[in-house]
Amino acid sequence: MAVTTQQIGQWKQQGRAIVALTAWDFALATVLDEAGVDLILIGDSLAMVALGYNTTLPITLDEMVHHAKAVRRGVQRALLVCDLPFMTYQESVQQALQSAGRLLKEAGVQAVKLEGGNPIAVETVTRLVQVGIPVMGHVGLTPQSVHRLGYRQQGTSLPAGEEILAEAIALEQAGAFAIVLEHIPSELAQHITQKLSIPTIGIGAGRYCDGQVLVTADLLGLSARQPPFAKAYVNLRETITGAVQAFAQEVGDRAFPEE
Repeated sequence: MAVTTQQIGQWKQQGRAIVALTAWDFALATVLDEAGVDLILIGDSLAMVALGYNTTLPITLDEMVHHAKAVRRGVQRALLVCDLPFMTYQESVQQALQSAGRLLKEAGVQAVKLEGGNPIAVETVTRLVQVGIPVMGHVGLTPQSVHRLGYRQQGTSLPAGEEILAEAIALEQAGAFAIVLEHIPSELAQHITQKLSIPTIGIGAGRYCDGQVLVTADLLGLSARQPPFAKAYVNLRETITGAVQAFAQEVGDRAFPEE
């Protein structure tokens, strides 16, 4: 049975941990879905892991739609959420409606994610939810603000932590069905998780969130630049390199293909 936003919310009440990973193409999406991942995010992190950009900022809405379509074709069970890329929702609520609408209509995703909890973001979430578009929030380290925040941990001081908590509460009140907490102290993430009635999905935010998400390239050991809070469960860079070198050796020795 396909996972829904309502089910994600119920799992928080039941104390059932939520498993989330990112995908950017059909093959990977199929593997994640068959492995039982609850929520698959077409994250704008694909700008870096799949397209080779240095930040998430350059990726366009057209590119996100393209990748989301491929992921959609590989997913049967998991809840499918897609990031709204930089400057596709910040200009106005109307822009956000059009961008999110494209992702739902053209790519078939079930929800969108946007970064930040300031009044403009909260107003945007409110309107998207009003027209029937489920929204996941994202506070703490927001990569689209890299030039302002950098990649350092957020919420380390009391005022900064209180601001992130206030943003999370505002997003919940605006109708977000879940919130990503990225790279904040574990104690702050635990406090936010206890305060909210909607699920928190942590990434570099400690073990007390309602669920966890990683960029799948980091989990598989494919990333050239591994974040300090990510865990590689296998080193596919090494495995793939070895396989390619073995193939090249056999071709060079004329041992492949065999008779």
